This record gives sequence, structure tokens and C-alpha cells, in this order.
Amino acid sequence: MSTSTPQRPAAMRTSTLQFSSTRRGARLARLLTYEQLRTWQVSSDVIDRAEQIVAELAANAALHGRVQDRDFRLTLTHDSAAGVLRVAVTDARGDRPPSPVTDFLTPPPPDSESGRGLLIVTALADRWGSEPYPPGGKTVWAECEYRAADHSH
Repeated sequence: MSTSTPQRPAAMRTSTLQFSSTRRGARLARLLTYEQLRTWQVSSDVIDRAEQIVAELAANAALHGRVQDRDFRLTLTHDSAAGVLRVAVTDARGDRPPSPVTDFLTPPPPDSESGRGLLIVTALADRWGSEPYPPGGKTVWAECEYRAADHSH
């Protein structure tokens, strides 16, 4: 006679996907983030935040981090035990690291078509940063914390 032990949900889950460095690739990254986080049963509040963060970081990768014929990579890491969702976008342009947004009192001019993405990431994420990705790229990451009780819908 055999008995089975109930499976506990994985505390750490990771998903990594590659996208073309285009607006279409950035849009697809956002849509697939929503689907993946829904599958992992992440709360709708965290999904909303992460979806917008992915939209901004993927758009930056496609616009500022683009190198011809090179894709960008999106990695989602969900640590349910710690209550942290990490979004990381890696592109091929290591020579253009983002600078931390420290002055919310001086937003970009109203007619500027860019310059708000990292303001949005700063507002939505609990922390974010960037690190070199050798040999010539960079990874920009953002983390969203939540209480363990917020884990499911």
C-alpha cells in the first residue's frame, strides 16, 4: 500500500521569455506577464503593478536598449514564501544604464514623448535597480512586495 504526500506549492517560481526589441515585443511581454502571473495565482493588485512595470521596462528595452538583431529577455521570479515578485528585463545595451529617479519635482516637459517610464516604475515598485549583463548588456529589475495573505485572488 502506498500513500501520497500532499504537494505544497512551490515557494519560488521563475519564467524567462525572449522578445523582439520592438513595440510589438514589448506589448507581448506585458500580455504574457498577465497570463503567467494569473497562472501562478498572484493577487490582482500585484498583477496590475507588475504588468505596468513590464510595459515600461520592455518599452525602454525596445526603445533605448535596442541593438539590431538582438532580443530582450523578461524574467519573472515569484517567491511566495517571501512575498516578492521580481521583474527583470535584460537588453543588449550596457552603455546606457538607467539613472535613479531622485527628483519627482522636476518631471519631463509636458510635450516630451519620453522620460516618464522610470518615474512610473519608481512609483509602482518597492525597489528597482540595474546591473551590467556581460559582455555588453544590462538588466533592469523591479520588485513588488506583498503580504502572504495577498497571494491569491
